Amino acid sequence: MSHDLDTPLVLPSGATLTSRIAKSALSEAIGSHDNAPTPELIRLYDRWADSGAGLLITGNVMVDRRALGEPGNVAVEDRRHMPLLKEWAAAATAGGAQAWVQLNHPGRQAPKGLNGSHQAVAPSVTSVSGAPGVFGKPRALGGEEISGIIARFADAARTVVEAGFTGVQVHAAHGYLISQFLSPLTNQRSDEWGGTPHNRRRFLIEIVRAIRAALGPGVPIGVKLNSADFQRGGMTEDESTEVVLALAAEGIDLLEISGGNYESTAFMGADAAEGTEAKASTKTREAYFLGYAERVRKAIDDSGTTLPLMVTGGFRTRTGMTEALESGAVDVIGLGRPLILEPDLPRRLIAGAEAALPVTIRRLRIKHLEGMGELMWYGVQLRRIGQGKDPDPERHPLRNLLHYMRTTGLIGKPARRSIA
Repeated sequence: MSHDLDTPLVLPSGATLTSRIAKSALSEAIGSHDNAPTPELIRLYDRWADSGAGLLITGNVMVDRRALGEPGNVAVEDRRHMPLLKEWAAAATAGGAQAWVQLNHPGRQAPKGLNGSHQAVAPSVTSVSGAPGVFGKPRALGGEEISGIIARFADAARTVVEAGFTGVQVHAAHGYLISQFLSPLTNQRSDEWGGTPHNRRRFLIEIVRAIRAALGPGVPIGVKLNSADFQRGGMTEDESTEVVLALAAEGIDLLEISGGNYESTAFMGADAAEGTEAKASTKTREAYFLGYAERVRKAIDDSGTTLPLMVTGGFRTRTGMTEALESGAVDVIGLGRPLILEPDLPRRLIAGAEAALPVTIRRLRIKHLEGMGELMWYGVQLRRIGQGKDPDPERHPLRNLLHYMRTTGLIGKPARRSIA
């Protein structure tokens, strides 16, 4: 069987990906001040629609506008922005790709002051460590509130599919609310939502079931899941594998593998994700989480279920991608940041280009701002594409930092966003 990058993939729901390359979720944060899609966001996806990717996954669409994870999040909790959602969906699907909305709730990872007087919530009263002053102390959710959030995921899924998106992805990774329920570090409950691995994954499983009931059997549902939390006492690979098997039993369409959270940022690089031996393997084979994908594939096969797998993080060469597909461990290659600087990269790779262009980010040379500077550097590139411009890798990082902070309202009043 051929495993070329342009080989179509039929998902369990019957939907087809026209290629094996997916644009993974990036937190674009280009929503309006009332959390609606903007012309910039629509234009950005119009550009990606012609990229050659078989799947485009949006970033961080929140199911509650009172619980945002960062400035500029789009939020969908009703039909108030339906015309703009329809424009966004039309742009994203214009090239024939599947276009899924990533649905999320930040839980305790909601920056202080962003959501007004609304206190962050979590499974238990556990604060984010390692980011003093950024996140406040959350309060524990009550049982009725948990049921209400499950309903919000289903309602948001129904709304975005009505708008024209072809599916949804549930964000259960990177330390957001669902991930908080999965981890024994952040879920210290003793009721039906915690206390055992089965109860800790109940929140995720009930969200998937509610979305499936809302959408029916023919609309794809994906999940993004941590391979592990990479923290002592957090969710391990063994427990994560059990979550995967439970999701396979629910008949989801695609599992994207990632790892870490704001306290252990494995999803930002292999160094945080793996030990010395694994890092050497990762460097040779490119993908950060490919070893875990191989383990999960065997567990799925042994269980007699079917679940396509997607790995994002580290892929840069056509050879590395095709070898991962040929190994059988991976069905879909996820690309994130490379598509910011090369919006047409999937099409180029499918046509025979060997690799993404190397990226050298100009540094701020201010140690405690380097991580933020890199994120904002990519954020400004996204905004440039949304304004009809090309990315500018040579733009000075300090200009990026100031521009990002002004346009998101982190300093001063949020600036009007003009379309160039």
